[in-house]
Amino acid sequence: MKKTIDERFLTDWSGLRRGVPDELHRPTNTDEVADIVRRSRSNQRRITVQGGLTGLAGGAVPADGDVVINLERMNQIEDVDHVEGVMRVQAGAKLEEVQNAAAASGWYFPVDLGARGSCQIGGNAATNAGGERVLRYGTMRDSVLGVEVVLADGSVLDSLTCLVKNSAGVDLRFLFIGSEGTLGIITRLVLKLQPPPGPAAVAIAGLPDMESLAKLLRHLKQTMGSMLHAYEFMSRRFVELSASISGVRNPVDPAVSWAVLIEARGVRGQVVEESLQASLQLALETSLIRDCTIATSLADVEAFWRLRQSIPELLAYMKPTVNFDCGVPLKHIAGFVERVDDRMREHFPRAEHLFFGHLGDNNIHLATGPHREEDMHRVDEIVYQELRGLQGTISAEHGIGFIKKPFLAQTRNTGQIELLRKLKQALDPQHLLNPGRVID
Repeated sequence: MKKTIDERFLTDWSGLRRGVPDELHRPTNTDEVADIVRRSRSNQRRITVQGGLTGLAGGAVPADGDVVINLERMNQIEDVDHVEGVMRVQAGAKLEEVQNAAAASGWYFPVDLGARGSCQIGGNAATNAGGERVLRYGTMRDSVLGVEVVLADGSVLDSLTCLVKNSAGVDLRFLFIGSEGTLGIITRLVLKLQPPPGPAAVAIAGLPDMESLAKLLRHLKQTMGSMLHAYEFMSRRFVELSASISGVRNPVDPAVSWAVLIEARGVRGQVVEESLQASLQLALETSLIRDCTIATSLADVEAFWRLRQSIPELLAYMKPTVNFDCGVPLKHIAGFVERVDDRMREHFPRAEHLFFGHLGDNNIHLATGPHREEDMHRVDEIVYQELRGLQGTISAEHGIGFIKKPFLAQTRNTGQIELLRKLKQALDPQHLLNPGRVID
């Protein structure tokens, strides 16, 4: 049976491989998932849960002998409440499909990632995905009202509430959002939609250093308020390489060290271009930025975002890569990036080291490569050593999976890790659901 399992189910975007599962199931509804879990439990079989296989932490990668439950066929948009702005979906629905269904109903689903066409909404919840508009709308956790979960004993927990406020005891959805499938399998979700925003005003600004990025963010928050939707920073080398690979013209002055993509939006019908222009003009006059280019057409907007979202092409160009999504308090970001960059250049001078991310929510990404397999653990050590004492996190949105598990103690203290173990023992005492992920 192992020979019949397609290669695409054996790894994810991390490139990690662990073995070949004995069984692959692609259920179409919750009852089928529950039945597979019950049978696996009775036979003491380990279960690997899969979504869109776009993860970078290896959490969906099966081992020899595993039972794989892939949710790609559980892809239905079940219901949209056009009045209240609430959607019920199966966990295997792709993020882009959810976004399109919301738009067709006159609403907007704000969680947005570069992998929107491949990643699944259940996986987004399982890792508490963030993306490019957390600054305005929060993480996936903030867009989920309720969940349905298959537990490790095969029972089904129905918590598909559509209420925004519910103080009747512990809010159980938060046990499973971000748990990476280790406490239960999310099979259906109730999502909170937002009023559609107005047209986007987009600009790219060039800055001399990381400190200026933080100061510009403060300036934009104070001058634009809730109109500020995205604040995506990129190193000069990131922009250069992305422009070369994507064929997009590089709008950034080669003399600057950093660039930031800024997106502003108001409510439907509200024009925000003048507000963004005025804010950036003031930033120029006070030397917060060196230069800026404002999009004057939809083609410009798409080109600017293309520069930021060329991650799959960049990773393919640099592979094998090691990828990070650290979270660092704003006051420590400049020092953290400088120290990591210096050490990476010292130890791996032939590799590319590309910094980018969502500065508005403290999320620093680093993609570095190519690296030999025997060097990858050392790369991890260098980056995570620099997080010590900063009250940061080794994963702001990608999850822990297998790859980051050895470094969990860098950002979780002993008491927190022990409580995670107690939760796992209480809900999955046989350690059958996604075993070995996050904690042992």
